[in-house]
Amino acid sequence: MPPNRPSSGWIIDPDLDEIDLDPSDFTSSLPLKKVPNGDVFQASRAGDVERLKYLLESGVNVNARDQWDSVALYYACLAGHLDAARMLLESGAICSEHTFDGDRCHYAALNLKVRKLLKAFEARPPPLAPLQAALRDTFLSCEANRVYLEQSEAIYHVSGLSSSGVSNANHFPPDVVFFVQGRPIEAHRVILSARSPFFKRKFKTDWRGRSEVRLAREKLSYPALYSLVHFFYSDRLEIAVDDMEDLVRICKGLSLPEEDRLPAALHRVLQSSLARSTMQQNLENDVDRLVSSFDVVHMNDCVDDLADICVRVDNKIFRCHQVVLASRSEYFRARLSHMKDFHEGKVGLPSDAVPCFEEHDLSMEAFEKMVEYMYTDGLKDINPGQAEEMFDAASRYLLFPLKRAVADVLLPQLEMVSPAELCHWLILSDMYGVIKIREYCLDTIACNFETFADTRDFRAMLLTVPPPSGDSSLRTTAPSAPGAALNTDQGNLLDDLREKWLEAEAADLDKRDESALLFDKRLEMLMLVAKKESETVVDDIQDSPA
Repeated sequence: MPPNRPSSGWIIDPDLDEIDLDPSDFTSSLPLKKVPNGDVFQASRAGDVERLKYLLESGVNVNARDQWDSVALYYACLAGHLDAARMLLESGAICSEHTFDGDRCHYAALNLKVRKLLKAFEARPPPLAPLQAALRDTFLSCEANRVYLEQSEAIYHVSGLSSSGVSNANHFPPDVVFFVQGRPIEAHRVILSARSPFFKRKFKTDWRGRSEVRLAREKLSYPALYSLVHFFYSDRLEIAVDDMEDLVRICKGLSLPEEDRLPAALHRVLQSSLARSTMQQNLENDVDRLVSSFDVVHMNDCVDDLADICVRVDNKIFRCHQVVLASRSEYFRARLSHMKDFHEGKVGLPSDAVPCFEEHDLSMEAFEKMVEYMYTDGLKDINPGQAEEMFDAASRYLLFPLKRAVADVLLPQLEMVSPAELCHWLILSDMYGVIKIREYCLDTIACNFETFADTRDFRAMLLTVPPPSGDSSLRTTAPSAPGAALNTDQGNLLDDLREKWLEAEAADLDKRDESALLFDKRLEMLMLVAKKESETVVDDIQDSPA
């Protein structure tokens, strides 16, 4: 797994084995360029790490191919841009030999320093998905777990990992501690119960209500059990060869599901909690019978769902799990860590009910979709009418990857919308910074520009957005002055539309500035028409009888 990246910048892992690079090696083999509106392939070839960082953080597929069947890493290696190649590798770019993309990158590498970088990353596993990464951070933020990782040379050499990127800011306290051979492993009941029937049964019987469990020394190996619990949180097995036999013996005794993974396991937990939430709501409303056969079938499974927090949203109560909410959202981690004995929203609940708090200005449908994403890393479907509320919720609850998940579900639905609706989605995606939808809308409008220009909704939209800057330095073909600062803010909508249109029209490179000016004049004409249409509408309203 790539090292954790600090928010302030991308720094190469100092613990990379045998890379043997000097500071002078970070100078590029080919001159760096700035491509403010370039795609991931252009940014990689130009060595524009600021643009590349923006694209990768926006959710661009790091292993996507262009029309020449090449990936971004290939271009970075071909041009000898070490920093760009490293950024792509940390984001999961494939570089293993004996794979199509990996071999091309190795053979195309311009110099030895790039080959060394590829070798250093070659044996590393790809980065974890957001759910697994978040829960792994929670597991390692527990002091005992972090100390063992830091002290264990065996695990370090096997995984190439370091816990240095995990801070106390990610800490969420465990609710159970296992002592094996005198050493602690800190964990959370709901994660272990979701992953293993053995733990689920034990927490309902022998270990019920216990915060500490001491296991017989002769039966268990601490490193093996630690690796197994880490696997439950991360879906990644990291263990020294010497401990593998002990791990196999433990797994046989636990009867682990063969093809189960963390998102599927937590999805079952979520279904159980939502079912019991429905039953609890029915009891509050004095409903004498369960509302569906699903509740009857699953009632026994829902009796002990290990929920330890209730969230009341729009008069509905959701049974949730603090460790999942805290791991996925800094907002919930801060709220759960700094408040105790929640009494908000407990009106009408039994006195022994789990703690409860309320969330306002949010529909229960949106909250249910939000927790679906937090537990499973995905969304099955979404009503387009919910999108704006979901984008807003993603920002409010510091759950920014949720925007990308909503966009993934919505994009297929946008293929059939009208020009007026597409203009609405463009404005909405620009407002909330939803890059995938914004790019799709711009591409569609650029490829069908005259069709949109003939629609009144598009012309009206032109009056609501900032006019094009007309600054030629923002265009992808204009060279930047040496040392010039790059504006990394999201680009002007009409500037970006102009660039998309120039790409779609395949304008000659030496005529792009002239073509761009023609495009700007066309926009000016359309805005004049839109102003007249707007004035006509106002006059009609004023002249209409009261």
